[in-house]
Amino acid sequence: MKSQRLLKQQGGVVLLEGLIAIVIFAFGVLAIVGMQASTMRATSDAKYRVDASFLINQTLGQMWADRNNLAGYVVTNQVVSGLPSGKRTVAVNGRDVTVTVTWQAPGESTVHTHSSITRIDG
Repeated sequence: MKSQRLLKQQGGVVLLEGLIAIVIFAFGVLAIVGMQASTMRATSDAKYRVDASFLINQTLGQMWADRNNLAGYVVTNQVVSGLPSGKRTVAVNGRDVTVTVTWQAPGESTVHTHSSITRIDG
């Protein structure tokens, strides 16, 4: 008798425990999805920074190879491919060269900038 009464009092406890376990599992899945989205943003940002650095190094390499024509490389906000809304600016002051690349990642309002200042002697 006592055991039957105890069973009736605990009826539905297993169902409640199962629902709580599902809620906890759902929060874990949501956390993993959030971390994945954050990782994808960080990966994209790193790729854009590497592409900007490569573009700057490529420009400086061309200028080193053609040291007598530095003024011919001066540009302002030249559109570049490979970067979203990417633009390159090259400024020459005597033998000092500043190459700046800007870009704006899709869905962001922040404009990112990467610059390099180099002295090209020849």
